[in-house]
Amino acid sequence: MPSLNDVVHRHTDLSEAELDWVHALVADWQLLADLSFADLVLWVRDTDGEGYRAVAQMRPTTGPTAYVEDLVGSYLAKGRRPLIDTAYSEGVIRREGDPEWWDDVPVRVEAIPVRCGERIIGVIGRHTNLVAVRTPSRLELSYLECGGQLAKLITEGRFPHPRATDMGRRGAPRVGDGLIRLDVDGVALYASPNATSAYRRLGLTADLVGQKLGAATAELAPRAGAMDEPLESVLSGRQHIRTEIEGNGTVLTLRTIPLDPGGRHVGALVLCRDVTEVRRRERELLTKDATIREIHHRVKNNLQTVAALLRLQARRIGVPAGRLALDEAVRRVGTIAIVHETLSQTVDDTVVFDDVADRLLGMVAEVAATEARVRVQRRGSFGVLGADIATPLAMALTEILQNAVEHGLGSNAGEVTLTADRREGRLRVVVEDDGHGLPADFDVDQSAHLGLQIVRTLVVGELGGSLELNPRMPSGTSVVLDLASAHER
Repeated sequence: MPSLNDVVHRHTDLSEAELDWVHALVADWQLLADLSFADLVLWVRDTDGEGYRAVAQMRPTTGPTAYVEDLVGSYLAKGRRPLIDTAYSEGVIRREGDPEWWDDVPVRVEAIPVRCGERIIGVIGRHTNLVAVRTPSRLELSYLECGGQLAKLITEGRFPHPRATDMGRRGAPRVGDGLIRLDVDGVALYASPNATSAYRRLGLTADLVGQKLGAATAELAPRAGAMDEPLESVLSGRQHIRTEIEGNGTVLTLRTIPLDPGGRHVGALVLCRDVTEVRRRERELLTKDATIREIHHRVKNNLQTVAALLRLQARRIGVPAGRLALDEAVRRVGTIAIVHETLSQTVDDTVVFDDVADRLLGMVAEVAATEARVRVQRRGSFGVLGADIATPLAMALTEILQNAVEHGLGSNAGEVTLTADRREGRLRVVVEDDGHGLPADFDVDQSAHLGLQIVRTLVVGELGGSLELNPRMPSGTSVVLDLASAHER
């Protein structure tokens, strides 16, 4: 099924501003479908002017659907649906007197013009499945009355409201979560069973109907500290508001939608949703995230303490080989500490490895055992890597970079380049220097050098990658690591 953007760009002449309005409407029109117990199909005039294209479709969650098949992208010739033609040309809501029959199912059809600014940009076909029709309950009558008011606002180009373009998205309360109908003065005329239950959990003992919603809510869930507006004003029904309240161990999300067709305020629609369990789980996750970050921070501190102790011990050793061995141990411990420090600053177990690589390059340049200038640089990006990849990769790069400075360049000036290329599920890392190059009889698999043994164990054994050392023309060495990227691990 094609997307809304695909259909609009290929088959209509809507401007970008009008397309944005359509997106805002579609993001929030589940509300209209649920209040109307009806399927919605948005038809936009085709560029040839001889028909319409279905650019979006919505089914109700409160009643049976009238359309089993998907209609987005389908073409409706002008004249086949006179109701759509009339609503589009006259800019007023039109409805059939008698239901239509679709596959032995009676369907009531209505056409709601969609206005953006001064122009009618489309028509919403509202189709109600009447197969289970019966005497409507008070809840259904309240839903339908609110749905009718919203349809008028759409026709006037006043719904969705610019201030409410993000209120119908993820986490927002829906019709089935709880609905309260307010009058002009903010008094509750009707509260659905779910809304009543939610307020009962807040601590309400009286009937919500007949009370001013703002005052009743403020008494049940008083707000501490400074606030922009008191709840009595926020829930008066005069403005588009989405807010959250907490009381009696219960957390509710509330959304207020003023109903003012023709510019005359007639009340408001308030949706409420009990999000107590959602917030409890979010707090648990935040606590766990904070605990994990604190663990990484303490590990980093402990590693830095170990490195400091090793550094002190190295100063007391008179044997140069022993001092050099401890210095290398300090560097390796410091590399692991860098990864844990980075992990302590993130909310998940991942690392932006470019930051780690830059710090490793700086560390290697600082400890270069030469008075000549060593230039280091990074090309490309490692992207985000998981901790299971970041730690062994950082240790391996430390050894390779250190070898490039100490053995490749020696006492000469030179350049060390670290290049990362991540594509098609692989990460290719190349470390190059312009130093002395490899000995003629060098064999990486037979080398007894501890650093190379560590690199081979980490890259091949732990990361499941490959390691290559090649001579570089006209001089120098190239070390290539080929690993599976984080997306595949």
